[in-house]
Amino acid sequence: MLTMLLRLVLVITLFAAMAGCSREPVNSPYARQELDQNVLHTAFTQRSPKYLDPASSYSTDETPFTYNIYEPLYGYHYLDRPYRLVPRAAANIVQPVYYDAQGQQLPDDAPGEQVAVSVYDIALKPGILYAPHPAFARDDVGAFRYWPLKPGQLEGKFGLNDFKFTGTRELVADDYVYAFRRLASPRVVSPIYGIMAEHIVGMREYGDALKQHDEAYRAQEGAQPRGWLDLRQTGFDGVQALDDHTLRIKVLGKYPQFKYWLAMTFTAPIPWEADRFYHQPDMDAHDLSLNTWPAGTGPYMLVQSIKNRRHVLERNPNFRGEPYPCEGSPGDREAGLLDDCGKLTPFIDRIEFSLEKESVPLMGKFIQGYYDLPQADRGDYGVAMQVAAGDSSEKAELYKDHGLQLRSATEAQMYYFGFNWLDPVVGAGDTPQQAEKNRKLRQAISIAFNWEQYVAIFENEQAQVAYGPVPPGVLGYQSLPEGLNPEVYRLEDGRAVRRSLDEARQLLEEAGYPKGRDAQTGRPLILYFDSMGGMGSSATLDWMRRQLAAIDIQLEVRATDYNRFQEKMRNGAAQMYLWGWVADYPDAENFLFLLYGPNAKVGKGGENASNYSNPEFDRLFEKMRFLDDGPEKEALVHKMVHIVQHDAPWMFGYFPKSGGAYQAWVKNAKPTQMVRNTLQYYRIEPALRAESIKRWNIPVWWPLWLLLALLALGAVLAWRVARRREMATALADADTRGQP
Repeated sequence: MLTMLLRLVLVITLFAAMAGCSREPVNSPYARQELDQNVLHTAFTQRSPKYLDPASSYSTDETPFTYNIYEPLYGYHYLDRPYRLVPRAAANIVQPVYYDAQGQQLPDDAPGEQVAVSVYDIALKPGILYAPHPAFARDDVGAFRYWPLKPGQLEGKFGLNDFKFTGTRELVADDYVYAFRRLASPRVVSPIYGIMAEHIVGMREYGDALKQHDEAYRAQEGAQPRGWLDLRQTGFDGVQALDDHTLRIKVLGKYPQFKYWLAMTFTAPIPWEADRFYHQPDMDAHDLSLNTWPAGTGPYMLVQSIKNRRHVLERNPNFRGEPYPCEGSPGDREAGLLDDCGKLTPFIDRIEFSLEKESVPLMGKFIQGYYDLPQADRGDYGVAMQVAAGDSSEKAELYKDHGLQLRSATEAQMYYFGFNWLDPVVGAGDTPQQAEKNRKLRQAISIAFNWEQYVAIFENEQAQVAYGPVPPGVLGYQSLPEGLNPEVYRLEDGRAVRRSLDEARQLLEEAGYPKGRDAQTGRPLILYFDSMGGMGSSATLDWMRRQLAAIDIQLEVRATDYNRFQEKMRNGAAQMYLWGWVADYPDAENFLFLLYGPNAKVGKGGENASNYSNPEFDRLFEKMRFLDDGPEKEALVHKMVHIVQHDAPWMFGYFPKSGGAYQAWVKNAKPTQMVRNTLQYYRIEPALRAESIKRWNIPVWWPLWLLLALLALGAVLAWRVARRREMATALADADTRGQP
């Protein structure tokens, strides 16, 4: 045992001698030289992206990949707020040409009701090249190298890097035509097909024809497994290529919001060669498809993909480069967001995504500097860290010492408290007199519900109280003083001050419920809130009860699971509810349609969950939806907002904030949930990262030296005990030999 102890002491001594002089981090997940490279490190949680095929992708965790690999025709200006469309693969943002039912061209300002077809002729930027991909690879005589694949040619190939040869070609308008046709294919799962088929000329009929063709094929006896469906052979009138660099799209009627769909990757180009390449035998068995290995023209390409472990984007060597914006919103210049004006993007060579199943180790590595930002697709880390800094001076000091950038912005989404317009108590009312009484009841409730307090308690001040249904960043939003809701607030010294509870009680009495009791029957007024998810005992619901109790109204909560809640909403059985909405695109129409009468949930299956109906609002909405962005549309939006402020079908609740958390060496970081290709604009300073990580992760060696001292002391004591035993044994032996 003594020998083993001495050996252990020797090993630790040697290790300590080597390590004791080192001040380099020993906990780094990367090699030392990696930290000096132009590589951004971030994380993903839960699972790898499921759909990287742009026709199918609709999940937020997929967007850092799809929006940086593919190029839709349009995108959003990175810095401007309100959000503004800018061309990506398109040469410019085009205005459609309008035609009536007889095919006669109409003037640009023709009433929307006269427009039968809107024609978009979109020019593409010339010279755009696809990232290297084996689907384009050709041999010396011009034949495709990997079509058709020979038996055994896929052996050992599970990624694009396993193919020796790659190629490229120029983006052409036919690639967008092919992409739109794929949306209608029964062999492609696309959540956007239904919407596109409603608006694009001939698309629904084309989809029905493809479905019939596919069903007939499958019905054939002995039919082979479904292979490639060559969509070049048949098409429809609504999407055409006029030449290699001009795409024509025909939209039914006038639909100004259509341009926003062209900024989504659903409409990104698909080269037919890639579609054919992936539909060869055994490709699925090797996990080779557009869902796993995309083919795009964007700033990055996927070069490594280890499922549920690691994914790597690398600069597309064929990308032409896009200049960084030179203008932005107020405050952007002061924040350094215009320092790279005019420089070609992307700035970063490589982006590595590593799996982190738990949030604690993810944030631990971020604080240590090993992640440049926690997650590229999430906007809640910055908000959570701002809250943590407000609650803990220690964390606030740590974040400040590390120079962390914690930025937040109010997003194009909202949570609102709705009243069911079909309900006899809080709804429209069946007579003008009852309608006015019910309106005053809703107004009294709106005053009593202190959303400023709600935001402070439940959102940690990381939200903006809403005065209407249109959020910041969207054309038509008005800040104070113009945007004030005068039914609920007064303006004092430029601030919105909630009207008093005494005013709410007076309104309640005028509504027929003095002191919270029915003036005719004397019964207490009991209102019902339908809560989704079984939240009957939550602090939020207790808070709601207290708000109404302040004006002598009793609130009864009817808690159900989400499926039952949805059923009650479809049937109009809920009296009051809380719901939210996230914008598909930054247009007031995408929020105001939630209050459009013909879009009612009951009977029509729409998204107007309150079943609100106001003929004047509906008339203005039908006019507004045909208008292009500009002063006339903005004025109409303001009128519609004033109508719903007066009618109070909702308590407007709040607009949540999203926020990013970025290391000090990450430049050009601006939080947003609408702009998805943000990775293209980030720039990092690797030298600062390496120096910071070294400073924050200095090895602490004194516990090792303490352990060494304790072991040495133990060895000495053990040696002394052993020595005494040896001496005692020797004396005993001597005594034994000395006996007669």
